[in-house]
Amino acid sequence: MRTAAKLFAASSLAVTTVLWAAGLPTSAPGLAAAGRLAALWSTDLLLLQVLGMARIPWLERAFGQDSLGRWHRWTGTASFALLLAHVALALVAYAERTGTDPARQMWAFLTVYRGMVPATLGLLAVVLVTATSVRPIRRRLRYATWHLLHLYAYAGIALAIPHELWLGSDFGTPLASAFWWAMYGAAAGSTVVFRLGMPVWRTLRHRLRVDRVVQEAPGLVSVYLRGRRLDRLPARAGQFFVWRFLDGEGGWRGNPYSLSGPPRADRLRITVKTVGEATARVAALRPGTKVVIEGPYGRMTADTYRGGSVTMFGCGVGVTPLLALLWDLPYGQGKATLVYRTRHPQDVAFLPELEWLARERGVRLVPLVGPRAAPGSWLPVVYADYDDIAALRSLAPDLEDHDVYVCGPDPWTDAVLRAARRVGVPAPRLHRERFAW
Repeated sequence: MRTAAKLFAASSLAVTTVLWAAGLPTSAPGLAAAGRLAALWSTDLLLLQVLGMARIPWLERAFGQDSLGRWHRWTGTASFALLLAHVALALVAYAERTGTDPARQMWAFLTVYRGMVPATLGLLAVVLVTATSVRPIRRRLRYATWHLLHLYAYAGIALAIPHELWLGSDFGTPLASAFWWAMYGAAAGSTVVFRLGMPVWRTLRHRLRVDRVVQEAPGLVSVYLRGRRLDRLPARAGQFFVWRFLDGEGGWRGNPYSLSGPPRADRLRITVKTVGEATARVAALRPGTKVVIEGPYGRMTADTYRGGSVTMFGCGVGVTPLLALLWDLPYGQGKATLVYRTRHPQDVAFLPELEWLARERGVRLVPLVGPRAAPGSWLPVVYADYDDIAALRSLAPDLEDHDVYVCGPDPWTDAVLRAARRVGVPAPRLHRERFAW
């Protein structure tokens, strides 16, 4: 799948290059031509970004939002670098042509050339989106704020179109025109249908409302939801939605939460760790609160299970999608293990359900309770004398033959996955879904 995505992106860039070369005047200056190619590559990657994150169902099922998110970040970085290269090359090329300095040439761009003002505003929008996507800055923002700022990328794309139509020759030939309008049409159409239309349709169709809120452990609450025709909602155990609880001011801010139980015909359940303003509001929700949904997303479902034994590693609230999978996967009696990492014994949630699964389906429960063995370790202090491989061998002696599901904070999850690879678990049997933003 990863190879297919790279081939598709390379093919799209190759088509862009061929169309650029075919429409290139023989007298075109080198810097100006290179600047135009940089702009075309930047636009192509930007539109591929939009397509990749348009929540197209078959793309989500094929790659998962985790992989799509990584490709989104990579293409975004490349697209932004190419956009800056386009600006610099065009500025130098035109300044040389007119015999002026770059500062005066920039002023001439803004005051003389058609489409340059909206294009400059579009550039500023892309700069804003890119700056707020840098990890140290992103971590300081609430998810809803970051998500709202990210919408400026669409404004940046739209504002660039007049500049491309009036000043570029990119739409000059029928073939180039067909290609670029197809790319813009696919990106815009997918966004309207899947990012806007489908959430509205599913929200109106299923009319989800909060039924009750239950405290599962200190700082951990479950929200039970009821609605109409939930048997027709294509949700699977292990998936997540973006939820908007219409409980007053700020209710339209969305946050991603996993299903913590298999979806039922009459109810859904999510579980939330109350660590910030948005999650604290979830704990205070009242029965009857209306809910807007976007999703379901994620491919860590029963479709990834290859049969036989399964071992799951969950840390904190990361146990929630794993609990849903424990109810849903068709493993045999005694063929499942849940390694559950918490700092304190009272942090263990869903104990009655876990005990039922242990009793009725033979799930082996392995609690890992206590402070960390060392900075960056996924193990508690009682395993301080074990290395990663020895610890995994102790927890699951034949782990390399298991399907392995991991969910928790990113550093913890990465440490578990590294250890599993060292033990010899093949990549197709390692499953994780990162929906952190």
